[in-house]
Amino acid sequence: MIRRFDLPYGAESLAVRAAGVDLAGIYTPRPTLPALAPEALIREALDNPIGSESLREAARGKTSALVLIDDITRETPADLLVPPILDDLETAGISADDILVMIALGTHRPMNDEEIRHKVGDEVLSRVRITQHDHRTAPLRDLGVTPSGTPIEVNEHLFEADIVIGTGAVVPHHIAGFSAGAKIVQPGVSGAATTAATHMFSARARTPLLGRVDTPVRAEMELIAERCGMRHVLNVTLNADGQIVTARFGATRPTYRRAVEDARRIYGVRAPAGLDAVVAGSHPCDIEFWQAHKSLYPAMLMVRPGGTIIVVTPCP
Repeated sequence: MIRRFDLPYGAESLAVRAAGVDLAGIYTPRPTLPALAPEALIREALDNPIGSESLREAARGKTSALVLIDDITRETPADLLVPPILDDLETAGISADDILVMIALGTHRPMNDEEIRHKVGDEVLSRVRITQHDHRTAPLRDLGVTPSGTPIEVNEHLFEADIVIGTGAVVPHHIAGFSAGAKIVQPGVSGAATTAATHMFSARARTPLLGRVDTPVRAEMELIAERCGMRHVLNVTLNADGQIVTARFGATRPTYRRAVEDARRIYGVRAPAGLDAVVAGSHPCDIEFWQAHKSLYPAMLMVRPGGTIIVVTPCP
């Protein structure tokens, strides 16, 4: 019987002792080897698009481009994803001066200069302009409402670029089912009212949306992204150490779903339900509780009604 185990805690680990209780098990993402050459894997994805032409073909004849990346609360390695995207855009004839990289903060706080450097790397900083979507001050375009009544307000920059490319890492998500895909637009570069409306779909859901592919939230996200002209995404999956395992590029909907299949093989772990207590480590989502609260949702699927969830996180 296991009586002691270590739980990742930031850069350290904590020893957990199960005294006087039965320990049902320890559940983590499946151990998955990373890609031996992640740059080559990304290049292969860009050269073999899913449901669309290649990025070079899509960008040919265009004069401006917008690349959307997620923020410091996500592990997506933008420093690896963005340079080959820039290569293809420039090969297609778009000048680096006419390419903008936007950090899709959603309603998160803005990143500082050091966080931006860590996220995108020196090469990207030296090649193109970087901006952040701040929902409090960003110019928003009002596109009316969706058939479900969601008000659509999205950053004006999406409509100023001839081509928009989204990026992201696909992991289970308690609101959208899985992250990435169209999520880089909503909530990534949307107004707060739009984000509040889509998130209410998950609040009203009768069953948890975590790990589901097609959800009411995802339907709104994809509709909004398409209304805003984002047709292509580069989505990756990561192992428990944050290393790239797979990369997929192409049309937003089929590419996202292909990446979800990859993610299920990493994160789809069978676990018991009805437990009295669950100790949930937030690693690697450790920066702040905005990240760390994600640990509550898989734990919720395992604990009995009225049971106890203990979240372990440093939140520096």
